[in-house]
Amino acid sequence: MPELLDRAVKALDICNAVSAGVESVRHCQRLAEITVAALENQNPIGDGQVKRARKALGALVASLEEKDHGGSHYKTPERSWSFGRRGATAAVKDRPTATFRSLSMIVGKNWSAAKQIHAMWANLVAPRGAELNGLALPVYIMNVVMVFVMWALVAAVPCQDRVGLPLHIQIPRQFAWAHSLNGLQEKIGEEWKKKEKKGSAGLLEEMQKMEKLSQGLIEFADGFQFPVEEEGKLEEVAAQVKEMAEVCRRMDEGLVPLQQQIRDVFHQAVRSRSEMMELLEHAGKISQPMM
Repeated sequence: MPELLDRAVKALDICNAVSAGVESVRHCQRLAEITVAALENQNPIGDGQVKRARKALGALVASLEEKDHGGSHYKTPERSWSFGRRGATAAVKDRPTATFRSLSMIVGKNWSAAKQIHAMWANLVAPRGAELNGLALPVYIMNVVMVFVMWALVAAVPCQDRVGLPLHIQIPRQFAWAHSLNGLQEKIGEEWKKKEKKGSAGLLEEMQKMEKLSQGLIEFADGFQFPVEEEGKLEEVAAQVKEMAEVCRRMDEGLVPLQQQIRDVFHQAVRSRSEMMELLEHAGKISQPMM
């Protein structure tokens, strides 16, 4: 039980780091929205629009690379852009900023998400023999589920120092629920291998698409000369901008609920840990000999 309480504290740190990671993803979304605003429905596309889009794309790619390297220099992005997609400025201003604030203090600059996962999984031993009929089994299951959820969050959302994140967490196959959990791990692990090979900023589909589209639009911007005479090139850019706008829309719909779910996990972990400590304290008083 003490180890479960300790893992709950480590899970709170991960929730904080992932929450900050979601804020950083939101920052990337804003940069992508600037690109869309500069290039969407522009006929003809001029130097000013391309320069504006190129500046945003450069910041976007730099931000993605910073997240992928996972260094200790990670920090919550500042809101350095004051303009967005046409017609969307008011909506952005009206959003509750508290939704995107971290749950509590941001983790220290030397904190590592990968090391935190390793620490949570260390010394987690499956119960055997008579222990399977007692409290040890449900406590073990709670530990495994907690570590798995934190591992999946770290893999999906860019957060501080994911270098060395384990690809698989060993779960004994004799448990009926182990097959499903191991299957999920294998799928996530395969995606993580692809991520490390390609240098992607995370396992979120929208982030991967945003990264790919950004590279294509940067190539267009770097070779831009006014006027663009290739009709096929303009159609290709228009299609990329349209797809980028769709990615931004999906992120707009998904990031707030994701942030709220992370917040719910954080507060549930706090409540559960407090309740377990109260029960242990109460049990300790009952077990004390009468004087």
